[in-house]
Amino acid sequence: MVTLTQSLLTASAANDSLLSLNKLTTTSSNETAELDGGKAVDGDTTTRWASAEGADPQWIAVDLGGPAIVNRVSLTWETAFASEYQVQASADGRTWTTIRSVTGSDGGVDELTSLNTNTRHIRVHGTRRATTYGYSLFELSVYGSRTGSGDIQPPTAPTGLASPSSTADSITLSWNPSSDNVGVTGYEILREGNLVGSSATTSFTDTGLASGATFNYAVRARDAAGNISAESAPFAARTQPGTPGGQVVVAVGDIVPVCSGSTCASTKTAALVDKIKPSMIITAGDNQYNSGTIEEFRKYYEPTWGRFKNITKPSPGNHEYDDPAGKGKGYRQYFGAAASPLGGGKMYYSHDFGDFHFVALDSMAQKANDRAQLDWLRADLAKNQKRCVVAYWHHPRFNSGHYGDNPSMAPLWDELVKAKADLVLSGHDHHYERLKPLNSSGKVDEVNGIRSAIVGIGGDSIYNQQHVPRAGMEVYIKKHGVMKLILNGASYSWEIVGTDNKLLDKAGPFTCR
Repeated sequence: MVTLTQSLLTASAANDSLLSLNKLTTTSSNETAELDGGKAVDGDTTTRWASAEGADPQWIAVDLGGPAIVNRVSLTWETAFASEYQVQASADGRTWTTIRSVTGSDGGVDELTSLNTNTRHIRVHGTRRATTYGYSLFELSVYGSRTGSGDIQPPTAPTGLASPSSTADSITLSWNPSSDNVGVTGYEILREGNLVGSSATTSFTDTGLASGATFNYAVRARDAAGNISAESAPFAARTQPGTPGGQVVVAVGDIVPVCSGSTCASTKTAALVDKIKPSMIITAGDNQYNSGTIEEFRKYYEPTWGRFKNITKPSPGNHEYDDPAGKGKGYRQYFGAAASPLGGGKMYYSHDFGDFHFVALDSMAQKANDRAQLDWLRADLAKNQKRCVVAYWHHPRFNSGHYGDNPSMAPLWDELVKAKADLVLSGHDHHYERLKPLNSSGKVDEVNGIRSAIVGIGGDSIYNQQHVPRAGMEVYIKKHGVMKLILNGASYSWEIVGTDNKLLDKAGPFTCR
């Protein structure tokens, strides 16, 4: 039920007309290019706008094309609705005034009446999501009556968009000025179709970006009346490599849910890999939900992450063990020899890459107290000739998330501590967590401990439970993405890249022990 926290204003709606149909929209973000703001004002209740998932606030605004008295706003929500939001008005599309606050919405259709507001722009500003996803509207319908023409001529579209410079995490843009019958007041910058900033001049620096990645930009101009120009011609710019000469490995766990299509998080993380172009992928288990059957792998994994199968070095999770055909059977069938290089159904192995020795382990086997894996690990580490050691498996030994620390993984961890391993990566809990070096007792130990991270952010639903920070926790993030692990000689660093290619976290470089 909708609760209106601002008193209603009375006004006659007898002459109301639909003012928002096919008018220009701006949004805080779009989940995909196909789910843009225009879909919410096209009069079609089968199309929709959807924001980026997992973040507040988000908004959609519509330019009514001229001054009007707005009496009613009708919102038709998709399943991902706002439980709390404001309807806001603006004369120029810059300065906003809240005309109605809503709490306790239950989705469906919200009818907000008796607004009696003289405005040109209407914005729906979501502040609390009802689901773990984003905000999604089938229709944003604004009703009222015109009050005059005013300045309705937009500026010319900016031209000459270029990038005079870039760094590993920023891109500087410049463009030629637009012209207007009254005067341009500023510019809006879009990255991948999403509004990322504004500028009063003809330059802008976009920061917090992933290294070595390409981004697509456009710019549009505004005037004092709120008229918005057409977008400039698109322009692609690239950040500098994070570590020149380094090799890139993508690491991630909990990857492909039972989901297909462009809105699936696993589709978006696979698109990230396309942009990152790693030399190798390592997985921290639960590659395919719900049971890791060969049918599920073929239907959901193959069209997305399957295109990287030839460079993937996987490890299994508990969901691969749920296969009714046999523990890990679909996983082994899909990945072939890469899933079990040692043969005999063993889903643990090691491989070398540059100065690094990677060890892929089966945490479900460890939970079952499989002594054979532990004995193999001890022997493998004893004969290793590489300076740097990275291990990965599904269930984290140390964890601030929902499942907490896992003592059953202690034997694996302790062997790696003895071998002076450098990094352990895990999944299972659906979040990203960076931990300081921890010793066998789980205490911070910069000399003898192992650095670790949880990367269960590949595509299955993010866990939103409140976490309890354990000793050594440095960063905790609840967003989808991948780890971009950069290896450079005997050192390593990493970036956590979100599905919008934004940098969520950065660590290192660290020198191997």
